[in-house]
Amino acid sequence: MKTKVFCIGFHKTGTTSLGAALAQLGYRVTGAAGISDPNIEKNVLPMAYDTVEKYDAFQDNPWPIIFKELDENYPGNKFILTVRNPESWIKSQVKHFGRNETPMRSWIYGVGCPEGNEAIYVKRFGDHIKEVRRYFLDRPQDLLVLDLAKGDGWEKLCPFLGADNPGIKFPHANKASNRVKVSLARVIKSYIKRITRRPK
Repeated sequence: MKTKVFCIGFHKTGTTSLGAALAQLGYRVTGAAGISDPNIEKNVLPMAYDTVEKYDAFQDNPWPIIFKELDENYPGNKFILTVRNPESWIKSQVKHFGRNETPMRSWIYGVGCPEGNEAIYVKRFGDHIKEVRRYFLDRPQDLLVLDLAKGDGWEKLCPFLGADNPGIKFPHANKASNRVKVSLARVIKSYIKRITRRPK
């Protein structure tokens, strides 16, 4: 069995890219879970423990929020904290989520959307990073800190996991420019479908 890998960086810190990298290394990766659950605080641990049995690696929410419980229940596994400049992080949060509220973000930050609550989000973001670093202070072998925006990649990830470097470019998934390209492609595809279905 592979060592479990818990990615405990907040969303918009390269979690999707990290998940893609882990998948490239052969891990069965899962992402966000319980985002729209109005009782996420109550249900998160049973849901998480059930999910852990089915996958090797875990990224996005709720995994960062329950890292202590995961460590206690699954000792000997690995944790990866992705970080990012707080200013660029909150800009990405607001751009991506705006005023869209979810129970998950309400649970994490106390308010459901980043727009208009930037200071609250940035403080929670910073507090989480400090908490994780403090928790693993005496166990550096169990925690890897990655700043993907600054170029961290295979050279740090592979030695931490005891994996061979695959020799390919490190994934950079979920970029804003990529999302625009995907959206445009969908619009074009939809337009082509409409015009080809028009009666002659």
